[in-house]
Order: sequence, then C-alpha cells, then structure tokens
Amino acid sequence: MLQLVYDIRHYFEKRGFYVCSRLADRLGMRAKSVRLFFIYVSFATMGVGFAIYLTLAFWLKLKDLVYAKRTSVFDL
Repeated sequence: MLQLVYDIRHYFEKRGFYVCSRLADRLGMRAKSVRLFFIYVSFATMGVGFAIYLTLAFWLKLKDLVYAKRTSVFDL
C-alpha cells in the first residue's frame, strides 16, 4: 500500500510539476514562484466565488422579504 502511494506521488511530481517548471523556464522565473502563484490564485478565486454566492443569497432573501406575494387584502 505504501509503495502505491509513493508511485502516485512520483508520477505527479514527474508529470504534474513539470508544467510549472516548463512555464517557469519559458518566463525566466523560478519554478517555486510559479507554483506559489497558482496556489495563491486558486485560494483567491475560491474566496471570490464564495463571496459572490453569499451576496446573491442575501440579495434573494431580501427580495423575498420585500416582494412577498399576498393572496388577499386581509394578509396585510
């Protein structure tokens, strides 16, 4: 089981991290900087999406409170 974990790790280190290394070589940067950039961007985009979700949920709840459907005059 442990060997399987090491094999998977080796596969991703060899193939997955190669993208960042090759991009860093093309840009003339360090691979560590490119990897950190991708990590920070992923956290930032996740946070922005969650903030938009909360804003829309609040807006819809507020809209439902303001524009409540009333079936008759006596519901006031």
